[in-house]
Amino acid sequence: MFNDKLKKLGKTVKIERIRNDWSQEDLAEKLGVSTRTISLIENGLQHPKFFLVVKMSEIFDVDISTFI
Repeated sequence: MFNDKLKKLGKTVKIERIRNDWSQEDLAEKLGVSTRTISLIENGLQHPKFFLVVKMSEIFDVDISTFI
C-alpha cells in the first residue's frame, strides 16, 4: 500500500513537471536537490521530505493535497 502511494506521488510530480515544460534538471534546480532525487521520487523509489512537498506545491502552484 505504501509503495502504491509513493508511485502515485511520483506520477503526480512527473505530470506537474511535464505540464510546466520542465526537465528533471529544471525541477531539481528549482527545488535545490539533485536530478537523481527527482528521478527517484518520480519512479516511486524515494519519499520526499515534507518541506520538499511543500516547496513543490508552491512552485507548481497547486494545493499540497495534490501530493498526498
